[in-house]
Amino acid sequence: HSPEGRIEIPALYESITINETYFFRTEQQFEVLEHVIIPELIKFHQEHGETNPTIKIWSAATSSGEEAYTIAIIIAEKIQPLYPNVKFQIIGTDINNAVLETARRGVYKEYAVRNVSPEILKKYFYQEGNSYHLSPEIRSSVSFHNFNLFDQSAMNSMRGMDVIFCCNVLIYFDVESKIKVIENLCESMNKGGYLFVGYSESLRGLSKNFKLIHLHKAMAYRKE
Repeated sequence: HSPEGRIEIPALYESITINETYFFRTEQQFEVLEHVIIPELIKFHQEHGETNPTIKIWSAATSSGEEAYTIAIIIAEKIQPLYPNVKFQIIGTDINNAVLETARRGVYKEYAVRNVSPEILKKYFYQEGNSYHLSPEIRSSVSFHNFNLFDQSAMNSMRGMDVIFCCNVLIYFDVESKIKVIENLCESMNKGGYLFVGYSESLRGLSKNFKLIHLHKAMAYRKE
């Protein structure tokens, strides 16, 4: 816990975490989020007496923001027009300060937007040279924070989540660490909430609190 350690540890995290990402990367997960999960969650909240619910979505390893902003675009474009009274709170967290700065700026290169349709690109980005600037409307709908999934006091501040994306994070951890992170994520979620992990990841043998749900083209874990 020396001052040098406080500087070196974030630098170490920044060097070992892979940050290759782009908009609309996990397309099947986003389709399921739009067509199945968000409508189901809105109905669930309304049945429990919330006429104008707030749906909370957490991108828990957000890197340079593409995942969180993709969710924000889907909501602005497809969901909000159908549910004008529903509020959405989107939070992006990462342990790497450098990528969070990129996320907050909202300026991307061609690689990051290569999966974005021409219509969405035109509506939510403006191009300057070979950089693509995200619209203020989308940028302002996501809040970004530095966050460690192992930090118990930080985890205690994240409550009432309806959807958590925590993709390609568990692959870095040993079994004991995976169990701890999943337990923390579970504590952060509402009953009936959904957890997405990476396509090569599984919670098998790690948690009894989640049920694997097959949803058309994608799979998600629902908190029981």
